[in-house]
Amino acid sequence: MSQPLRLLWPLLLLALASCASLDPQQMRRSEAIAEAARPATVDCDRTDACAVPSPLRAMAAEVLAASTPERPRHRALILDRGTDAMLARINLIRSATTSVDVQTYIFDEDDAGRLVLDELVAAARRGVRVRLLMDQLSALREADTLAALTGVHANLRVRLYNPVLNRARINYPQYVLAAACCWRQLNQRMHNKLFLVDGAVGITGGRNYQDDYYDWDPHYNFRDRDILLAGPVVREMALDFQSFWDNPRAVPPERLTDVGRVLLERGVPELAPHAYAQPRRAQAMRDSAADPAEVHARLIEPAMEVDEVHYVSDGPDKHAAEPPDTVANASRSLARLITSADERVMIQTPYLVLSKPAQDLFRRLHRSDEGPRIIISTNSLAATDAFIAYALSFKYKRRFLREFGFDIYEYKPFPEDAPIDLAATGAQLPPLPAATAATASAPRAGPPRRGDRRSVLRRERYRAPLAAEYGATRYARRAANEPVPLRRAGVRIGLHAKSLVIDNRVGVIGTHNFDPRGDNYNTESMVVVVDEEFAAALAASIGRDILPANSWVIAPRRPPILSGLEYSLSKVSEHLPVFDLWPTRYATSYEFLPGPECPAPLRRDDPGFSACYRAVGDFPEVNPALKGLPTRLFTAFGVGLAPIL
Repeated sequence: MSQPLRLLWPLLLLALASCASLDPQQMRRSEAIAEAARPATVDCDRTDACAVPSPLRAMAAEVLAASTPERPRHRALILDRGTDAMLARINLIRSATTSVDVQTYIFDEDDAGRLVLDELVAAARRGVRVRLLMDQLSALREADTLAALTGVHANLRVRLYNPVLNRARINYPQYVLAAACCWRQLNQRMHNKLFLVDGAVGITGGRNYQDDYYDWDPHYNFRDRDILLAGPVVREMALDFQSFWDNPRAVPPERLTDVGRVLLERGVPELAPHAYAQPRRAQAMRDSAADPAEVHARLIEPAMEVDEVHYVSDGPDKHAAEPPDTVANASRSLARLITSADERVMIQTPYLVLSKPAQDLFRRLHRSDEGPRIIISTNSLAATDAFIAYALSFKYKRRFLREFGFDIYEYKPFPEDAPIDLAATGAQLPPLPAATAATASAPRAGPPRRGDRRSVLRRERYRAPLAAEYGATRYARRAANEPVPLRRAGVRIGLHAKSLVIDNRVGVIGTHNFDPRGDNYNTESMVVVVDEEFAAALAASIGRDILPANSWVIAPRRPPILSGLEYSLSKVSEHLPVFDLWPTRYATSYEFLPGPECPAPLRRDDPGFSACYRAVGDFPEVNPALKGLPTRLFTAFGVGLAPIL
């Protein structure tokens, strides 16, 4: 056998093994094994399935009783804090009398994921119908766990959306094979997130089921946002869930090759108890969820009555359409809302990578004499978990500022005033600097000489492979799914919230990252609230994130010698699809310098900006080892990834 054939033979064997599916007879046996193993007896004989009384359910009942078809009533709560988002979910699961439906992109087997999973199993065993719908790419870590769930109880059913290679779990070599054989299917992901209880209360937004969405990771956590809703719109959310659940792309795991083989070879395994990394934290959350007074104070009192609520979803039909943008309801709704703005648009997105239609929209708005101000809150390189995505946004900063008129604020990795519960992370925090010791909520780091080695280019990893949400990076090295190394250590925070505010009259919270993936590949959803009080509260939440303590301002560099020539050359280089190696970008990051002459932050186009802000470089806080060549290489050669980012 020749040398090339010897090298290709293992890949061929892998391909054949990966494509081997259960035959029809094996599939029927696998389904029968799961069906026979499911106990149907329940732990409760009451008609309410022994549901625990909940202030959230009481609120929902009150709102529904006051609603009429002519005048629907709603209550809405912005869930900024991860611990509040977990508290709401656990309390609601325990309050369920008939059904709990969960739809998500990522469902991990860490502390947060298993706490929710254990509560779902307990609900099923007391008589509640539980349905768990996960996108296949990040649906639990182990085939054994999925096999156990197929037979854990008759009231609990699981489905995986759009499985490639007819498997529940695929490894990296299988990713390569899937990219070669099934590129479109591989990219068609279910990015929707829904949490529904009894058709009365619903939650949607950015959060998946993983420690870093609930302030439970000791190294890196997301500053995210959900919305909790009570009122008639929840019925629309339930209908949307049903459309995904009934779609042929939603497949029970017992029909998939790897889970089916577990069932055929060993039967339904026991659902192994989880060894919590921090059992006291998990128990504290259970205790809080059982405390009506705490639930009322944290989740009922901040809720607000809202005037008008709409739920918008792409639905699974997006993946049957050609082209997909013909049914991209979420993208079209966002475009209409932005176009309707008179004075101001606030957008918060973790990844500033825009599709061509979005670029055309913002270019038209900027050219208009009466166009609105566009405020963008997004990640810095130091804060992001998607290195490649940031590299492409870095490439187009001139376009963002000059052609679109964006005011960009990039989130710091150690914001001083983030809605993050540092105590919940369980991290061994270094002492706070004396200047900020009084800021209890500040996720600060130790001395600059201490490098952060738990990130890209290092051995330790922030998360398990394939557990990152951002699309194209999962086809690259695992390191591309992780934050970059910084100058100092500490609990790092990255933006994951996806929100929009129009003129302080409309607020939007959803799953769409305002990116090409959301337009063309992912199914997305969002809640649109037409209410001044809600919009003002959401604007205040985003406004907090863009304060100088939490974000850097992106502004043009101070004019160097031959600035006109440099600008022209960099503009020409930016338009090149490859070899964009011009060393200087049009814009850089600035830090606010408060003082008697600078009492308050200024806009980048304010005449006093240069006196009140100092440039801190293109990639502040980032370890010098990554500041130069790697990011600029992706800037130069990564433009081809934009359609799948």
